[in-house]
Amino acid sequence: MTKYLSVSPFEEVSVKTENGRRSKKQRYVRKEGSCSVVFRHVPEEWLLFFNDIFTTLVEIRWRVMFLIFALSYILSWLFFGILFYIIALAHGDIKDHHKHPCVYEVHSFTAAFLFSLETQTTIGYGFRGMSENCMIAIIIVTIQDVISCFIDTFVIGIVVAKMASARKRAQTVGFSNHAVVNLRDGYLCLSWRIGDFRRYHMVEGSASAQILRNTVQASGEVTITYENLAIQQKDIILVTPTTIFHRIESGSPLYKMSLEDLRKADFELVVSFTYTDDSTGMLHQTRTSYTADEILWGHLFQEMIRVSKKHYKVDYNLFNNTAKVLVPVVSAEEYEQKKNEKEEQMQLRRSARPSPKHSPRCSPGPSSRSPQKCNQESHLNVPAVTVEHMQDNQPEPNLPTAEAEGQHQETLTVSEEEIHTEKEK
Repeated sequence: MTKYLSVSPFEEVSVKTENGRRSKKQRYVRKEGSCSVVFRHVPEEWLLFFNDIFTTLVEIRWRVMFLIFALSYILSWLFFGILFYIIALAHGDIKDHHKHPCVYEVHSFTAAFLFSLETQTTIGYGFRGMSENCMIAIIIVTIQDVISCFIDTFVIGIVVAKMASARKRAQTVGFSNHAVVNLRDGYLCLSWRIGDFRRYHMVEGSASAQILRNTVQASGEVTITYENLAIQQKDIILVTPTTIFHRIESGSPLYKMSLEDLRKADFELVVSFTYTDDSTGMLHQTRTSYTADEILWGHLFQEMIRVSKKHYKVDYNLFNNTAKVLVPVVSAEEYEQKKNEKEEQMQLRRSARPSPKHSPRCSPGPSSRSPQKCNQESHLNVPAVTVEHMQDNQPEPNLPTAEAEGQHQETLTVSEEEIHTEKEK
């Protein structure tokens, strides 16, 4: 008899392991989707960051990015201010104010810095400006304008890309806190819930899942293995929260795993959802992971969608809520074997039942009556009628007993007076 039970992860379940109490291991993928991996001693690490400077600036924090952009503007103003001061000093504009200068009203380093700032930001207060006396100053101003356009374009592009980052959009698509194991269409299934918290949804998406195991060898080598899980209906349009489920059947890594094995197991379920945003058309991916302790055996997600006359109402307060249901605590393999055995027993019982075409008088059970006699009783004999002429004082003939039993005979006795009367008519 298969035992059914509903289990909560907060309940104490006595499971003994060979090495005693199991220590909690570090996650490979955190709940928010980032990987807890640190790279060390990467060859030419700084060179790799500068080779892909755009991606580096998109991935850094906002405060670091603002500091870098502020420094890029300030340093460019300072650099060209020094150049304009050197030009003014070489041309003699610092000492002789009445001479035709290269740059008007630039008689100190402060004035040169302010002229560089006004040129790059196109402020133009009207006091300082270029003259046609120095060709080198005109060339420097032209170069500064071009560099200013590049800096503005780079800053705007980085800010827009960082604001439209897939990580920010991924935070609006969430997974349930726990995965659950329950019965679905007669099969044990592992399922989890995913939902989009924004009003504007994605165009399409595809879900995937993997079982991740890390094994430490005797030599100290760490081996990480990945096993794919087959998902039913993995291509979805995430308009309302959807439950993604994996059927635990033959070929699944969880096929031979019972509740007790699950509590002893050391693996990580990594799930992801790759989708296209409806607003921007960009491709995003959201992912999370579940440890063995975060998989609830014998639970079912509560329904959170209600249908009204005008809308489909979704209550996100029930997004992570589950309810206990009866689920066999054995593995899917053992449950399927017992289910097949039960079906075979039912078929044997049905085949042993008597056929409705048989006569109720002739049962298939053992009987002391011979089959020939039973076969004779199943057919109706045609009654035989014998007409005899008898005198009034003649006694009635008696048929033999065996003959009476073998046939249904009826004897009709007619007197002579009745015969003569019938002839006269």
